[in-house]
Amino acid sequence: MPLLAGTPVEKMAGPYARRWWALLVLCLSLLIVVMANTSLIVAAPDMTKDLDLSSSDLQWVIDGYTVPYAALMLVLGSIGDKYSRRGALILGLLVFAGGSVMGSLVDETALVITARAIMGVGAAVVMPATLSLLVATFPKRERARAITAWTATSGLAIAVGPLVAGWLLQDHAWGSTFLINVPIAVVAVLGALTLVPPSKAAGTGRIDYVGGLLSIVSVGSLVYATIEGPHFGWGAGPVTAAVVAGVGLLAFVAWELRHPHPMLDVRRFTGRAFSGSMLAVLFFFFGTFGSIYYSTQFLQFVLGYDALETGVRLLPLAGAVFAGAAVTGRLTPKLGVKAMVVAGMTIGSAGVFLLTRIGSGSGYTDFLPSLLLLGFAIGLSVSPATDTIMGSFPESELGVGGGANDTALELGGSLGIAVLGSLLGTAYRDKLTDLVGGHLTAAALDTAKDSVGGGIAVAEQIAKNPAGGPRQAQALLDAVHEAFAHSVAQTSLIGGIIMAAGTVIVLAVLPGRRAFLDGRGEEPTRAERPKDLAGAK
Repeated sequence: MPLLAGTPVEKMAGPYARRWWALLVLCLSLLIVVMANTSLIVAAPDMTKDLDLSSSDLQWVIDGYTVPYAALMLVLGSIGDKYSRRGALILGLLVFAGGSVMGSLVDETALVITARAIMGVGAAVVMPATLSLLVATFPKRERARAITAWTATSGLAIAVGPLVAGWLLQDHAWGSTFLINVPIAVVAVLGALTLVPPSKAAGTGRIDYVGGLLSIVSVGSLVYATIEGPHFGWGAGPVTAAVVAGVGLLAFVAWELRHPHPMLDVRRFTGRAFSGSMLAVLFFFFGTFGSIYYSTQFLQFVLGYDALETGVRLLPLAGAVFAGAAVTGRLTPKLGVKAMVVAGMTIGSAGVFLLTRIGSGSGYTDFLPSLLLLGFAIGLSVSPATDTIMGSFPESELGVGGGANDTALELGGSLGIAVLGSLLGTAYRDKLTDLVGGHLTAAALDTAKDSVGGGIAVAEQIAKNPAGGPRQAQALLDAVHEAFAHSVAQTSLIGGIIMAAGTVIVLAVLPGRRAFLDGRGEEPTRAERPKDLAGAK
């Protein structure tokens, strides 16, 4: 029978009986939030063609979702804590579904970006609500298993999004990829009403709206600068945004240190377990999101796989995530968070470095080992890092904890795609200029250098010229493929170095294996440890 609306989970005598069914609802909610970006990867070529998107337009179709998503999570997580975490989840799902319906119906670039922004707002409510409800619903002895399932869902969405989108694009327009989210959102809302227990923080004071506003300004400006600067040049807009982000961050820290009830107690960053786990999430998703982003482009533009074929070839990554999650569930209690997080980051770094072997003659099998290592690393390290972060917050601030974790995740992913994407574009342009600079008109060269898709489009135009066109087109196509393969290898070298450096930093910051149990970098007493972990030596 449905849970009575007036029975908060934190007031029950024992664990909530339907908690594993509730976890399924939370994982479904998370699934569509992650799929919203991964499904767009394979839909991007069709959208670019139908809407005549420039490189800047396409970037903002993607990042119109990212900016509000990253900027609002901390504030909306705090609001969910105070009023209703389940209510926040349901409202976020409805907003997300509304943006998805809008995105499926519009046919103008500005309206598509607006729809994506609405989806981003909904995601910013859903994401921290899923984590806060999970922690509030599960007893501590089961929490690590539940968070492992939550993490595995993220990995599943990375592969399922392109797969389902590719299947739809076989017979439908790109607008259908937005509609993937709607039936899942409806099921998740119904499930939340019947299976997820109501939960909110007890005895909270007034929300720190000034701190919330400062966090929105600082994180939003930082994400904007991160996106705009590397891709489109450090002009007045990105530089101003970077300055605003820096000033806003300093003001946020100063305000939170003085406020009696801060939105985010920044003193938590002095705890090595918390700060090390936050850095691990940020560095990890920097490397993995960036490398998966350009690997998918190679599969489509160079190897010629269509959307469905690309989605199928990402499935091993999802399988590797589940394998890593199974391993971390068994080994983390024995070896500790530090060992698992550092091991996962090391494996992930190796996965990125493997992509330095990519050349113009590379095939899918050259990408498969990297995908397997990255997926396994996600399953191995993200769950214990997230568990540590959430364990650092009291029950009254679980939404804020979820917002902090998810902001690190989204900021790391945004940095990875923007920075590594910028390095990829620069290396591609330089190499293509060296290969064909004297054989194309200035206009054709500019178009070909804009992106690998632009280079292929120029080759297709040249092929239509019967006088030597096919031969010249093939020569250009070979050059485009060689330039892009070169850029993937060069970018992977830099990305791998950054991720390896992050691994060393996390290794130095994270405390010993027992400290993760209380999330503050302090060793708990034996009485404070769960029975299933207390004897682990």
